[in-house]
Amino acid sequence: MIALITLASTFAATTTIQNSYAQNSAQGSAQGSAQSSAQAMSSGANATSSAQHASISDALEQRVIEWRRDLHQHPELSNREFRTSGVVADHLRSLGLEVTTDIAHTGVVAILRGAQPGPTVALRADMDALPVQELTDVPFASTATGEYRGREVSVMHACGHDLHVAMLMGAAEHLAGMQEQIAGDIMFIFQPAEEGAPEGEEGGAELMLKEGLFDIAKPDAVFGIHVWSAATTGHIGYRQGPLMASSDRFEIRVLGEQTHGSRPWGGIDPIVVASQIINNVQTIVSRQVNITKAPAVVSFGIVEGGVRNNIIPDEVYLEGTIRNFDMAIRSDIFAKLTNAAEMTAAASGARAEVTIDEGYPVTVNNPDLVTQMLPTTERIVGRENMYEADLVTGAEDFSFYALEVPSMFVFLGITPPGQDPATAPSNHSPYFYADENSLRVGTELLINWALDYPSTR
Repeated sequence: MIALITLASTFAATTTIQNSYAQNSAQGSAQGSAQSSAQAMSSGANATSSAQHASISDALEQRVIEWRRDLHQHPELSNREFRTSGVVADHLRSLGLEVTTDIAHTGVVAILRGAQPGPTVALRADMDALPVQELTDVPFASTATGEYRGREVSVMHACGHDLHVAMLMGAAEHLAGMQEQIAGDIMFIFQPAEEGAPEGEEGGAELMLKEGLFDIAKPDAVFGIHVWSAATTGHIGYRQGPLMASSDRFEIRVLGEQTHGSRPWGGIDPIVVASQIINNVQTIVSRQVNITKAPAVVSFGIVEGGVRNNIIPDEVYLEGTIRNFDMAIRSDIFAKLTNAAEMTAAASGARAEVTIDEGYPVTVNNPDLVTQMLPTTERIVGRENMYEADLVTGAEDFSFYALEVPSMFVFLGITPPGQDPATAPSNHSPYFYADENSLRVGTELLINWALDYPSTR
């Protein structure tokens, strides 16, 4: 997840997730059907109300845990997930699935052909790790290193992608064992480079699509999960419509005229102009964007200029990020930022060169799909363990799939009961910790979404 900003869960549980989840599993489909029926009557998704809860075995849960620990000990950076993709591909081939490798560098895709006719459902997991030195005390902590921006760095699964991969491997194994009962096809997408491709390279979901991912099979729906330290283990955060922000990078080169610091009138001071640009750009969101429609953020993160205290330089470099939740507002901010920079510079006789690097679009959950699949989600985790997520100003390249087909992306809590999620180390922290009890929950969600989706159409 790119530049994650922690979401604070507003949900207060009255029981621990272990007790609640165990109760759901033990009561089986009777309770699940009752819960689903109540939800379905209000949402119109009656097709899922009689579905059964497909549970994984304890043995498979243990394998998922072991896969996760192995992946955690061997993290790999974006577009360098060679070992990870090999482990994934070998497992999928052992299940008899149709496997395609080397898409978008290290991506792996597998197709499970159901014995009965039906739609195609895609399940996605991202595989890459981060240039972070792990500081946890788990026995399987990473000591791996990799190359990042030309230097050797420590590497850690500090955003939980190891859990995502392990859960999807487990879901593939369980679903492969019930092929005769499956209506339609299931597509398993193991994606590289969600955290962003190395400089000068392409990667991630956008490159997978460019290289023909949906030519292999065009899904009718795509589902994804992201583990979330800001929620208790097994709690599910969902939202209809926009969920995560777009993420775009901008550069502004302010070009003035160099002169001696004692004679500022002898040149054009790009430092003063840059400061004016920074202030004026901040009024775009506060004065020019209808924030009642969708929030937006424009932040400067880099200001560089000058080499000596008594020399006014000829150039200042600015760089920042734009986040928002509406594609039309996004385009409007691009235009307004460019205009503000250029006009502000021109007013002082300087010049501003603006470059906007469009990154990940807004992650939008299809409202109808969310409504259709809420009964399934409730049946698996229990209504008391679900909450409507706040908007998140972090970004996700799952958004590219959502531009193509109806999609649903949720947050899976991983902070142990008894610990305040608000104070837990966040995703991307060197102390990031995941309660492995969440693995069963996530695996079973993926399985049951795939099984139930055909009946909701």
